[in-house]
Amino acid sequence: MNILPCSINTLKGLYDISGVEVGQHLYWQIGGFQVHAQVLITSWVVIAILLGSVTIAVRNPQTIPTNGQNFFEYVLEFIRDLSKTQIGEDYGPWVPFIGTMFLFIFVSNWSGALLPWKIIQLPHGELAAPTNDINTTVALALPTSVAYFYAGLTKRGLGYFGKYIQPTPILLPINILEDFTKPLSLSFRLFGNILADELVVVVLVSLVPSVVPIPVMFLGLFTSGIQALIFATLAAAYIGESMEGHH
Repeated sequence: MNILPCSINTLKGLYDISGVEVGQHLYWQIGGFQVHAQVLITSWVVIAILLGSVTIAVRNPQTIPTNGQNFFEYVLEFIRDLSKTQIGEDYGPWVPFIGTMFLFIFVSNWSGALLPWKIIQLPHGELAAPTNDINTTVALALPTSVAYFYAGLTKRGLGYFGKYIQPTPILLPINILEDFTKPLSLSFRLFGNILADELVVVVLVSLVPSVVPIPVMFLGLFTSGIQALIFATLAAAYIGESMEGHH
């Protein structure tokens, strides 16, 4: 079996996903590049919320934590426990990466349900959660792939590639394709769930605008949090797997 062409085609397919469009979109021309303005705007808002919240909560740290400081310390402890469970004793350097992924996705998902993006009028398209766009989910999945390759090579050196012939060399093609399909799985899982949730809410609001959509919106908040947790857990598991050399 010719593995190299298959792997190249898989990577090319992942790159082509960034061109997928659902509805109309607003674009900016910056230099010679076409920038997806909707995703950029909403991503900036999410980043501003995260940075602003952390700055306000921990600008004056106390020995006995206040409510805001205590909350962020709890979040940090949760992310550390998640990283340690999935990666193992060498989890320390990966806490910032896993934490960034989890917090960005969590706030992005919730912003789609809580922030009134639709009242902001654009020349083309409309604003929505950053993770409602395949460009964002691919951009999150690709660094995750780079991270677990880097983790494996750093920890095990060239011996990392020995995992591709375990438990038998016959599985070499499948093991190679598995690594290249992980970012596809991460991208489509997050994108599909968030897009479906927002579409369901929009349809119900248009049909029954008073009471029925409210339970669905609360369910959407719950599933949005679960999706952030799943993405972060899988990212940490992939990193731990590459460092330990087992499936």
